[in-house]
Amino acid sequence: MNWTLEVVVVPVSDVDRAKAFYADQVGFDVDHDTKISEDARIVQLTPPGSGCSIVIGKGVVPQMPPGSVKGLQLVVADLHKARAELLERGVEVSEIQVLGESPRPMPDPLDNVGFVFFTDPDGNAWAVQQISSRG
Repeated sequence: MNWTLEVVVVPVSDVDRAKAFYADQVGFDVDHDTKISEDARIVQLTPPGSGCSIVIGKGVVPQMPPGSVKGLQLVVADLHKARAELLERGVEVSEIQVLGESPRPMPDPLDNVGFVFFTDPDGNAWAVQQISSRG
């Protein structure tokens, strides 16, 4: 039996601001924006090519304070290109960092060990890791 992770809730203080950040700046696709009531709204966004989406909203998970999610991780084939795209869209993103050494030779020296980091307007923290091939 396969178990797939398909949705992660990201707590935010301003749904419209967060939706604009993730869609317009980070480049996630907006799957749906559903207003259930005055106190409940769910926005689902998915990174291009991902099988897992994020959900932001109002009344989603009240016990999670905005900005409390840390360590979310995206994987890209080309970290230089991903970083350039984030910068072009106005995301404050770290320089490329190499964390450790790959346990075996890889097609690109950044594979598995190259990362950049950014936060959303509420402080939820993301890492972007390079893996150019999965062999």
